[in-house]
Amino acid sequence: MVTYGIASNGIGTIELDMHRHAKGQILLVQRGALSCQVEGGFWVVPPQSAIWIPGGALHAIKATGSLEGYSAFVAPDVDARLPRRCCTVSVKPLLRELLVRAASLPLLYDEGSANSRLIAVLLDEIAAAEVEHLHLPVPADARLRALIDLMMAAPSQRGSLEGWAKQTGLSGRTLVRLIRRETGMSFGRWRQQLGVVLAGQWLAGGASVQQVAADLGYESVTSFVTMFRKTLGASPGRYMAERHAGRHAGPEI
Repeated sequence: MVTYGIASNGIGTIELDMHRHAKGQILLVQRGALSCQVEGGFWVVPPQSAIWIPGGALHAIKATGSLEGYSAFVAPDVDARLPRRCCTVSVKPLLRELLVRAASLPLLYDEGSANSRLIAVLLDEIAAAEVEHLHLPVPADARLRALIDLMMAAPSQRGSLEGWAKQTGLSGRTLVRLIRRETGMSFGRWRQQLGVVLAGQWLAGGASVQQVAADLGYESVTSFVTMFRKTLGASPGRYMAERHAGRHAGPEI
């Protein structure tokens, strides 16, 4: 396993174009937010969360602003319990501290040593981490991809299913069928998940709850807060406060 702190100073955008590596990777965000596009999906990683990217997965990463965190690479044959698919996971204090400690370990260490046992516990924690619902399935169909581009460019537009279908040259029935086939969700559920993912990204970037609600086209802040709480189990304010309160001092990005 190779672990290191990730660091970048100042306000700006960090982008890694589509690439892949043989080893699995876990990226812990301490402050700020990352977004990650992987074949078949789009993930947002807020503070005190991490994203697991399996070895061989084609992915791109984007971070805006000042961030801090840690990254670790894991050989594919090290632990069969590690997730087979990309996922965002909640980072408990033990997992966070293990990643911080592992960043200072030598590249090579003896099997059966204290360092080896630390890594074994770290792998246990990665395998047991709770998956968070900050994932938007991205369909392969070109017409649906065009629809995603339209909706992400104008997230405040609360148009009807028929209206969105018309913009992509589809009938409402065809749109419903394609979305269900390619994402496993209804159109309404998929659009709501798009809102959750964008909200997580914007809140982590410092936007207010009121601003996010308006940018997503909600008529009231209360409606947005209710949707967010039903999906992630906490109000937007509490969700982000818990992550900032649990932030551990680390390298700045």
